Amino acid sequence: MHEHEHEHEHTHGHVHAHVHDPAEKRRQINRLSRVIGHLERVKSMLEADDDCAEVLIQLSACRSALNGLGKEIINDHITHCIAHAVEDGDTEAIDEFRKAIEKFL
Repeated sequence: MHEHEHEHEHTHGHVHAHVHDPAEKRRQINRLSRVIGHLERVKSMLEADDDCAEVLIQLSACRSALNGLGKEIINDHITHCIAHAVEDGDTEAIDEFRKAIEKFL
């Protein structure tokens, strides 16, 4: 294991292993849980026939929160995983990440 590795590791493709910081992972999961709660509220609004404009505003807030979480995950991945992939010459992991960003955007 590298000195930068913490508790959990997994691989991209078959070459590169990387680790997620447990505190950062917990923060991201908590952020996602808030988005899920917000989506449940949107579902309730639809079930209650709430004003469509209000539903759209709430959906927009959910999308914004998801985009923010995605940006955090991208930043975390570049900072840790892709930096290590470059050090290791793991072009497969870099290419996979590029494709994932294209899908996210």
